[in-house]
Amino acid sequence: MKRFVYADNAATTQVLPEVRDVMLPFFGDIYGNPSSAYSKGAEAAEPLKAARETIATLLGAKPNEIFFTASGSEADNWAIKGAAQSNVKKGRHIISSKFEHHAVLHALESLERDGFEVTYVDVNPSGVIDPADVEKAIRPDTTLIAIMMANNEIGTVQPIQEIAAIGKAHGITTFTDAVQAVGNMPVNVKELGVDMLAFSGHKIHAPKGIGVLYIRTGTRCRTLIDGGGQERGRRGGTENVAFCVALAKALEIATARLPQLARVKAMRDRLMNTLLDKIPYSRVNGDITARLAGNLNMTFECVEGESLLMWLDASGICASTGSACNSASLEPSHVLLSIGVPVEHAHGSLRFSLSHENTEEDVDHIIATLPTIVQRLRDMSPLYNSSMARIKE
Repeated sequence: MKRFVYADNAATTQVLPEVRDVMLPFFGDIYGNPSSAYSKGAEAAEPLKAARETIATLLGAKPNEIFFTASGSEADNWAIKGAAQSNVKKGRHIISSKFEHHAVLHALESLERDGFEVTYVDVNPSGVIDPADVEKAIRPDTTLIAIMMANNEIGTVQPIQEIAAIGKAHGITTFTDAVQAVGNMPVNVKELGVDMLAFSGHKIHAPKGIGVLYIRTGTRCRTLIDGGGQERGRRGGTENVAFCVALAKALEIATARLPQLARVKAMRDRLMNTLLDKIPYSRVNGDITARLAGNLNMTFECVEGESLLMWLDASGICASTGSACNSASLEPSHVLLSIGVPVEHAHGSLRFSLSHENTEEDVDHIIATLPTIVQRLRDMSPLYNSSMARIKE
């Protein structure tokens, strides 16, 4: 029987049994609308309140600063568009970076079509933004800084605390997309000093379809959905109580397991060092120190990432590539291009993202499989053969 290794936890995670179990009552007897005044509604309202309080406590926030959304992308859009539109009297200038998640970049492009201006700061070759570059980009009409906490492709962690301090000193709202960070590193909104923060449940072993936007008290951010007054009138629509409760449980588990990330990091480092040793003309993309514990993004010259994925899948290994293989575009990863990776190398990138559920045997299987796949693809590559011929000359 073929071994199965799931090493794409940055894309989504398996729902933990403990998380699934807390959801089940809300698909049975506890079916009331949490906004209803009678006792059946209260049965749902109390767990919803408790979930909000749990998430707030774990993030260092107040319960009334936690807003449930349907995804991290929705939270990103709400924060960016809501803050920008609420502060148009002050200005229409926003600062972000060149390697944000597409949920952020496309939200910004939408605002640009509506007359806003966006400055996209550069990212250094290690995949880390210099706070000084953010400060240099500030103008009198700047109203929002939107910088992710940890990159979704290369896992590099950004100096959000310093960036938020710069924003505060200039009276500018600071938002961070923490979808990859929450559950994979300590996150406390008070310590970070951010005004808004977004994260998603399915990255931390909760179901798909649930997210959170933290909005600090006093932060100007326009209402997302008009409706029945849910989420303190900021996002209309009956809350998905089962998923809200599941997210709180998943965050509770993830927070408790943070000390165990040392084991995940050790597996990642063993995988990285062995692949670098076994596969010539390979390199790691992004800083290896300022990085999420389970993230490994590598480039293998003269091979296509999509081909690597297909061959790995045939061997029972799930990973992802920096190439835009899941869209109609054939362009390489904007993240890799932003840190100076050449186009031809960006096409040969591969991301492994490990979690607590991975084992040493999983790493062994990747190590035993990938070098052979890379060599087979290179043997079929005219580009690789011509490159080798030039080197021998």
